[in-house]
Amino acid sequence: MIDDPEIPSSDEDIDFAKAIGDVKPIQHDRADLTRRRSRKELNLDPGLNYRREAASIEPERFIDGLSSEAAEIVESEDDLLFAVPGVQIRQLKRLRKGHIPWEQGLDLHGYTVEEARDQLSRFIRSARRDNARCVLIVHGKAYSQPGQPARLKSSVNDWLRQIPGVLAFSSAQPKDGGTGAVYVLLASS
Repeated sequence: MIDDPEIPSSDEDIDFAKAIGDVKPIQHDRADLTRRRSRKELNLDPGLNYRREAASIEPERFIDGLSSEAAEIVESEDDLLFAVPGVQIRQLKRLRKGHIPWEQGLDLHGYTVEEARDQLSRFIRSARRDNARCVLIVHGKAYSQPGQPARLKSSVNDWLRQIPGVLAFSSAQPKDGGTGAVYVLLASS
């Protein structure tokens, strides 16, 4: 018996042939190995491109699986400190003392918790694409609402622990915002 690719040999093959319908095989078997050029190589302003990308992206409903409810409420003056396993103590100390220069920053003042979540997620992804090593996030201290917990600070503390590529973060030095801001150490992409 001669195998003819046009004639299915069993019932399973018939069902499969019906399921895939009129499919055409790929004409080549080679991968595209051309390297994508970075923004730096293209001499583009990363801030400008970020704004353009943000404008062209449809609004995301639930960014990176991050909830708008903080798991743990922290006080306005509490120091934040976090590192994933494997980050060297020496590196964490340098981050905490502000000895790793931050390359990009994001100010979350005036945003709702949902807007801040979206902005933070997009900003971290953009910074990683730009190969930024350390960034500054200003979340504020919630002084405008006396007696209220620092919801935005608590949420930022929670979100940064969940976002892929965040290796460590620490409350900033007073010159960069103190306990109203964090330095964030990012993994290289």
